Amino acid sequence: MIQVNQASISEAAIMAEMQYHPASDKRAAMLKAAESLIIGELLRQRAKALGLSVKSEANTASDDNFLDALINTEVAIPTASQEECEQYYRLNPQRFHSSPLLEVSHILLAAAPEDDKARVEAKTLAEQLITKLQQGESLAQLAQHYSACPSKETGGSLGQISRGQTVPEFERQIFNAEPGLMPQPVESRYGYHIVYIARKVPGQLLPFSAVEQKIADYLNEKVRRKAVAQYIHTLIVDAEIDGYDFNLSASPLMQ
Repeated sequence: MIQVNQASISEAAIMAEMQYHPASDKRAAMLKAAESLIIGELLRQRAKALGLSVKSEANTASDDNFLDALINTEVAIPTASQEECEQYYRLNPQRFHSSPLLEVSHILLAAAPEDDKARVEAKTLAEQLITKLQQGESLAQLAQHYSACPSKETGGSLGQISRGQTVPEFERQIFNAEPGLMPQPVESRYGYHIVYIARKVPGQLLPFSAVEQKIADYLNEKVRRKAVAQYIHTLIVDAEIDGYDFNLSASPLMQ
């Protein structure tokens, strides 16, 4: 049993809470559950001490409800200024580029991820077809014959692709490639792809006005998370807690 300023948290409550805290083992899940219940109890106690009334749609106030009310009452959280947003924009230009555009054609040699034999055969055939293409054969004709993608009906063309439109493992490779026939097959969860990049249009730096609100939201949320962590830290330090030892320096709350 854990005591939080004379309020008790039973082992049964911790066991019930564990389902919401998946972890690598039972002990880790129990520790996460206990920490969550302790913090929730501290938030309720502090809200009661301040006379805060917290409501929710289900008439059962959650820990988040109490936390929001307490932060609004007791913590002054600064908001990012335009100057801070502009500085972040200048220091992180790579975050604010539009996606490059690729004009891509491909041949998909399908093979299920768990079928090792089919994967080997697909890769071998892909290498053979790349050699044929390097010798002047038509990708459109080979796509018609070999590709398992519906794009074979349009000569293997996928049209223009921007980031986020394809699976990550395919995207990582094609967006790092130069225009032309990729010399090695591209592996994805679907099998192996023979890829030809007809055109690559680099991404452009977006104007500050287009991303200012996004930057402000990011910086404000970052500051808020830090303020919340410090506030909870203070509640824990000031509390009398028996049966649980917070290791504050290693707690994810303090990250």
